[in-house]
Amino acid sequence: MLLILKKNQTERDLYLLLLVGCFYFVGTFLSNTFVNVLLWKQSESFLTIAYYNLSIYFMQLLSFYYAGILAKKIDRTILLRLGVIFLAVFYLSVLLLAEQSSQYSIVLGMLLGVGAGFYWLSYNVLTFEITEPETRDFFNGVLGSMQSFAGMIGPFLAGYIISKLNNSTGYFVIFSISFIMFLLAIFLTWYIQKRRVSGKFKIREIFIEKKQNQNWNIVLVSHFLQGFREGVFLFAISIWVFRISDSELSLGLFHFILSGTSFVIYILVTKKIKYHNRKKMILIGGILIYLSTTILIFADNFLLLLFYAGIIGLSYPLFTVPYISMTYDVIGKARSAKAFRIEYLVVREMFLNSGRIISILIFIGMVYLTDAIKTMPVLFLILGLGHTIVAFLMQKIRLD
Repeated sequence: MLLILKKNQTERDLYLLLLVGCFYFVGTFLSNTFVNVLLWKQSESFLTIAYYNLSIYFMQLLSFYYAGILAKKIDRTILLRLGVIFLAVFYLSVLLLAEQSSQYSIVLGMLLGVGAGFYWLSYNVLTFEITEPETRDFFNGVLGSMQSFAGMIGPFLAGYIISKLNNSTGYFVIFSISFIMFLLAIFLTWYIQKRRVSGKFKIREIFIEKKQNQNWNIVLVSHFLQGFREGVFLFAISIWVFRISDSELSLGLFHFILSGTSFVIYILVTKKIKYHNRKKMILIGGILIYLSTTILIFADNFLLLLFYAGIIGLSYPLFTVPYISMTYDVIGKARSAKAFRIEYLVVREMFLNSGRIISILIFIGMVYLTDAIKTMPVLFLILGLGHTIVAFLMQKIRLD
């Protein structure tokens, strides 16, 4: 920490932002997977899980919009701090509700959504401001590596703790650790340089830019399709794995393999990726992501699920690092990007969360109309196309 504080302001903010992201990922990956599992064990209802996640993304969409308005008026580090506070309160609420959590799943989801919206709006704006085109691949690669490392250790450690202690005590321990992680993240935000943006929040101009800027239009459609896949996949896979394995430790092992593979690939991608080969990386990653989905639908035992985890862990870094970097570059070259950078990020997240919401609404309809267990593999195949279509769309972007 002292070494970071001794660096110049730009480097210090970059490393502090990475460190805040690290605490966020540790707190999230340690517990967030098991919030869904906890709700499933208490309710044994796909609808409870679906409505919980739907409330997250609905409130995340709204809070992104209002956080964008506030970001034009107050220091963005305050918004970052506010987001982390909401996240800390979420885990404290889960701790206090304990066995009654499933009865308040929608309220909990709304609380988490508000926290995530404020956190990611401010974090994305700060990332855009602190990084430059030549440092974005490094930043995104390191952030992805930390995300993968936390995703590797967090769920496995949580699964181990829950399996060794009785369920209620184990869940209490992991949610308590997550709460502490977010308190540490709040502390770090005080050291990031204060930043203000002048001017009014003008989101209408950014929607007009969509009609005039093909690159920006492609980015927005791509984020909608990304959300279309993620909306269900982000929670359904963990429930699917838990149903087959019936073990928190096995679920932790699944995420250990997935994120462990991603951790290694993120490090390699960060070193190997260059400006000229971004599109090729996105295409390879997007195709592999869908091929992994075909493995998932035939996975009727835990070994096949681990194989799926390895393939998806390999695919995501190839796709994500260049995809995020190209997105920021498109925004950076768009009309009035400096003045409207907050609006650009808000609109991007609106499309992302809209895709997630529609995905979950389709899932809810499927649960009401069909036998969810039998039709879920078909839904995986349909929703799984999202990233692959994105990979082909991104080939059309021209930055030169």
